[in-house]
Amino acid sequence: MRSLLLIVLVSLSLAVACQAGKPLENDVRSPTFAGRFYPDSGPVLRLAIQKFMEDAVPARVKDPVAIIVPHAGYIYSGQICADGYEQVSGRSYDTVVILGTNHTNPGFGKISVFSGDGYRTPLGIAEVDKRMASALAAADSDCVLEDLVHVREHSVEVQVPFVQVLFPKARIVPVIVGTQDADACSRFGRALANVVKGSRTLIVASTDLSHYPDAKDAAAVDKETLAAVVTLDAVVLHEKIKSLMNRQVPNLDTCACGEGPIMAAMTAAKALGATGGTVVSYLNSGDVPVGERTRVVGYAAVVLAGGEEKPSRQNDGPSKTPAAVTLTPSEKKTLLAFARESISRYLATRTIPLARGFDPRLQIHRGVFVTLMKKGELRGCIGHVPADTPLVNLVGAMALKSAFGDPRFYPLGDEELGQVEIEISMLTLPKIISGPADILVGRDGVILQKEGRAALFLPQVAPKEGWGRDETLDHLCLKAGLDRGCWKEGAQLSTFQAVVFSESEFR
Repeated sequence: MRSLLLIVLVSLSLAVACQAGKPLENDVRSPTFAGRFYPDSGPVLRLAIQKFMEDAVPARVKDPVAIIVPHAGYIYSGQICADGYEQVSGRSYDTVVILGTNHTNPGFGKISVFSGDGYRTPLGIAEVDKRMASALAAADSDCVLEDLVHVREHSVEVQVPFVQVLFPKARIVPVIVGTQDADACSRFGRALANVVKGSRTLIVASTDLSHYPDAKDAAAVDKETLAAVVTLDAVVLHEKIKSLMNRQVPNLDTCACGEGPIMAAMTAAKALGATGGTVVSYLNSGDVPVGERTRVVGYAAVVLAGGEEKPSRQNDGPSKTPAAVTLTPSEKKTLLAFARESISRYLATRTIPLARGFDPRLQIHRGVFVTLMKKGELRGCIGHVPADTPLVNLVGAMALKSAFGDPRFYPLGDEELGQVEIEISMLTLPKIISGPADILVGRDGVILQKEGRAALFLPQVAPKEGWGRDETLDHLCLKAGLDRGCWKEGAQLSTFQAVVFSESEFR
């Protein structure tokens, strides 16, 4: 499949970035990851963040001190990052201390406080609070002023646009925590607390969680890691991560690439009056429509705070109760709107919305095809037959693949979106049949499998083309790369039905 833009974003955003960054120019760090981890256009970047914030999980605590947020490409972790920032949005901060980790300088094991004048992004220059930076560097013997450590590091850079949009008057203090020693990180956390005490300062720890296990293992590992984070005890977290790594979970490279920043933030927050942590949201890259579930990275938003936690109203889990295949008109309109929003958001911001906050009936597991029609002609059609994914999640994913990943067409352009009509086909489970006589044209979709090849037609295809049963099967053979009539001997045939609905029904 030629997924073009999506494939590029997948490979760039998940990989550890090792490309050479631009040098400091006039003591201002130039952006290294604009156009790769986040949009390189100022207006597009601002819109992407605004959209994320509109969808963010409401504030969960009364007195936030610090937040822990991810730093992968925005198409993967931007919404979770926004969930974290929503916990502190609307507040006034003079300074935001951003604790990043060290991905690119293997020999660096200290703590680098950036001494330059600012970080440039497509939104402009975020000025450094040089007075606080100097005080922080002087407060801990492990701190050094090595600005080159910052040049190719993405963990701080991807946080800066959120600060610029949400706290436009705030200055920043970028810090790279290059050690994972619990004692060193705790010392630095206490020094940080002493420096910022009494000021209007937000602490942001930048980290992703488990790297590269499958989605199921990642969710289990990350749950234990996060349980340790909310204790606000750096030693507990450090020992928990060691224990998890000793289990030799397949393909688990690390439990938290920002372990050092987390431990420092935990210690600082506790010294500043935080009494615990709250996990605001979690997912891994396999939960995102463009992700793969066999090799994932985990992302979470955590707020460290004092005061009582507000009850969560979020409902992101799939329904465990089987539901009828029928959908109400309102539910159909909701799915069509989400399919269009997924395509529109990607075209406008190169990010995508998460399937969250939907009714449990729309989270049943069903196979789905999304078809795009332009002026009566096919413009894209991609689907997923197994009933192994929540319906609304799959609608978003297939809408994106139909628009940008159908190998028969060029990726959909901005100017075409208004000319495209979206059709959704929600599938029943396929059933193997005894032979062609069991196929009813117009009712049944058909899957043909033979000689390691396979092809599928939705129920509506044959009536639209004016085909009878045998002609349908002949065309199915051709679609599979086989000869006409291949269905007559040695082929496995399966049928399924579909609930089919399109935008034209609701105009």
